[in-house]
Amino acid sequence: MKNNKDYGFLRVATAVPSIKIADPGANASAICSLIDKAFGEEVSLLAFPELCVTGFTCADLFGQDALLDAAEKAVGLIREHSRGKDITIIVGTPVRYGGALYDCAVVIRSGNILGVVPRIHPGEGGFGRFASGADFLTRSGLASNPVNDDGRNRFREGFSPLVELCSQKVNISPNLIFKVGGARVAVEVGGDLLSPVPPSSWHVLAGAEVIVNVAASEELVTKDARRREMVKAQSARGICAYLFCSCGYGESTTDVVYGGASLICERGRVLAEDGRFKMEDSLLAADVDVESLQALRRGEEAFGAFTPEGKPAKDYLLSYSTVEAGEAVDTDFGKKLLRQVDPHPFVPDGNPLETGLRAEEILSIQVTGLVRRLSHIGCRKAVIGVSGGLDSTLALLVTVFAFDRVGLPREGIIGITMPGFGTTGRTRSNAEGLMKALGVTSRKVSIVPVVNRHFKDIGQDPQVHDVTFENAQARERTQILMDIANKENGLVVGTGDLSELALGWCTFNGDHMSMYGVNAGVPKTLVRSLVRWAAENRFGDGAPKVRGILLDIVDTPISPELTPAGSDGKIAQKTEDIVGPYELHDFFLYHFLRFGCPPSKLFFLACKAFAGTYDRETILKWLKVFCRRFFSQQFKRSCMPDGPKVGTVGLSPRGDWSMASDASSAAFLKELEDL
Repeated sequence: MKNNKDYGFLRVATAVPSIKIADPGANASAICSLIDKAFGEEVSLLAFPELCVTGFTCADLFGQDALLDAAEKAVGLIREHSRGKDITIIVGTPVRYGGALYDCAVVIRSGNILGVVPRIHPGEGGFGRFASGADFLTRSGLASNPVNDDGRNRFREGFSPLVELCSQKVNISPNLIFKVGGARVAVEVGGDLLSPVPPSSWHVLAGAEVIVNVAASEELVTKDARRREMVKAQSARGICAYLFCSCGYGESTTDVVYGGASLICERGRVLAEDGRFKMEDSLLAADVDVESLQALRRGEEAFGAFTPEGKPAKDYLLSYSTVEAGEAVDTDFGKKLLRQVDPHPFVPDGNPLETGLRAEEILSIQVTGLVRRLSHIGCRKAVIGVSGGLDSTLALLVTVFAFDRVGLPREGIIGITMPGFGTTGRTRSNAEGLMKALGVTSRKVSIVPVVNRHFKDIGQDPQVHDVTFENAQARERTQILMDIANKENGLVVGTGDLSELALGWCTFNGDHMSMYGVNAGVPKTLVRSLVRWAAENRFGDGAPKVRGILLDIVDTPISPELTPAGSDGKIAQKTEDIVGPYELHDFFLYHFLRFGCPPSKLFFLACKAFAGTYDRETILKWLKVFCRRFFSQQFKRSCMPDGPKVGTVGLSPRGDWSMASDASSAAFLKELEDL
């Protein structure tokens, strides 16, 4: 019985034993030692290299029955050693069947051999000794299904012949899927990955979320980088986790060297990578997020649709057999999670080159979107409210870059400051200074007189700083922008960002509205990153005044400035004091929308990502706020303006996020209350 919540994770590992060529007994001992080590680290799935039981470089010795008999005996020893251990083990060994020899991966669990997966493209590793596993793909008729020791049928219907190995009859086929807990695992052997359509491409269509490649990949100059990119690409294309485990020390170095390359990837990202050329046994472990892989696939039409020949994929998938391996190991992921959880998933990492490339691409998407909209409506002017805050600054920069791109004069950008009851000298000075330095047209329209008149008309006490006090200002500003745009034949460029849309931190029919929202796909943490990058790279030494203003804006507390400033003249209304830290909300938003993470998993991941920054109580508090606001504010997103999506997460009701405005958050909040 599992005691710990696994949050959809599965701990997997690759193991590279230091082997002795043609000595299966010694190799079995090394393999068993690594099994014990992996079991102690609560690993559920363990992969060993290709032909590791005998050694990959046995060459013509594979033609000797003495070696093959010893290999089968060694597999039996490994099988017996696995008894009482709920860990699924995959080892490479030669297997005889029907007068032919096959390069196989044998799957073992708790004293049972669950299946045998042969290599389809044998290559030169066996010096012509190995037959192709494709033999088992051309056979017709259903195999008789073996049963577990307790008499339960282990397989569903499928095309899979039987082989006798260690006195046990088991299925042998490239098309086997092993169900380990909530994960479906499939195997491809060695160079099958190099084929134009690797078996793993079919495996993922058949439902496998985890692919294991037991390999023997020699080391050549530049090959490691190519191998890594190939594994990353296959895991990205298949929306899967991919374990690559190659043989290492002990193999023959007569002509080539094997370095024991081990790699665990997920969706194109390296989770773990072992050092090569080790002279001792090595173990590499990582936690793969199977639940997230399943969530991503549910939104992909390519899975389960059609084969390259245009036939229904389900027709081909009938040739697969599914093996019930058993529950995953009871892994305590709360105590130790073997994967990095990025606290800022929207923001590029610290690599300057990667940050620069990402920033350039995002800005290009925003600029191109605005240019196209201006061109479509034949507009040569833009109107934008400039507050001196992050969002309006990024929107202004995007508008400037767009006008520069098509050769329109910057004077056609009409930036308007609209000081109100809470406007501070710092933000007003930054807004006016930035517009002057960028060479755009600057206007100032105070909203105080007209809002005071409006308060009188509706009976609002100006001393009561409630939601009416705040929203009246936001709507008046929007009216000014819209009317000036009409007068100037211009387009109102929206400044609101993705985070504000998620939380509903905008005034309905106020700053919520524009004619084109260039920041609609950019979350707050990324807005800050882009403005900082622009300051340091687009406005460096050649424009020190712009650079200085931008960096000060980056350091300014986030605020709508709708309530009066403090007695010291500084910002009193700080957004993050009211709705919570944006870095937390952006983290929640990313994992909630991208992977459909339930609240309990959001909390678990956030505690890992922000350990040392926020305590558990603080994270839980703001997660509850996120859930409440995200559900209650959908009505604003249902009628949000057009704007470009820049990443994998968006909230546009026209394609990215469709949700009933009156959907209840009760079930989500209940899960948090039960933590």
